[in-house]
Amino acid sequence: MPVIGTEIDELNEALAGLDVRERLALIGEHWGRLAVASTSAGAQSAVMLHLLSEHLPDLPVIFVDTGYHFPETYRYLSELQERFPVNLQVYTPKTTAAQQEALHGKLWEQGEEGLEKYGLINKVEPMNRALADNGASVWLSGVRREHSQSRANRPFVERQKDTLKVYPILDWTGDDVANYMEIYSLPQHPLVASGYVSIGDWHSSSPLGEGMRPEDTRFNGIKRECGLHEASGGADFQI
Repeated sequence: MPVIGTEIDELNEALAGLDVRERLALIGEHWGRLAVASTSAGAQSAVMLHLLSEHLPDLPVIFVDTGYHFPETYRYLSELQERFPVNLQVYTPKTTAAQQEALHGKLWEQGEEGLEKYGLINKVEPMNRALADNGASVWLSGVRREHSQSRANRPFVERQKDTLKVYPILDWTGDDVANYMEIYSLPQHPLVASGYVSIGDWHSSSPLGEGMRPEDTRFNGIKRECGLHEASGGADFQI
């Protein structure tokens, strides 16, 4: 169902006044089969996967496998999938990591322009393909305002090109996440113990060091977002 203008405002107001279980119930009732979710299998992904398995177990959950994830990430996702049987779908770029490096070099070493191209090839295009394959116009994500300055003013519902982005745990704090993980005995990503607070591809993630902000641990501090959660990252991208 198309959602425009004042209806987005009304949905934001409604979601803000609900707890996460009520939010997921409203999302399921409002959009049903038009929605998918995504997971990065990152530092706190267990929370969203557990919530989805409990409240929207049939919802497709997209994992974009760039081919550059840490070995620990692949093992962590396998553990989470075994514990929380969600409808996981894995999407990969149209070109392999070896092909990309042969054609373009190591894009993540080519400044902001290289990182933009890397994100489009490895993350945006596969996610857009997943949305199209599932006939989805609504995308649930575990983005939280506390993650970074670039997310601090996000609404619960926003338009990203032809896709409606919805963030069920947007207002959760780090303490909320930690408490939820403790209550339900959720496993942490193994790299959290090594100081990682944001975990993506191995070449663009680093532990949090002294004097660093969390956003400095991604892409050598050049940028925070990989492309999926930027205005240019919604459906419609072609490559």
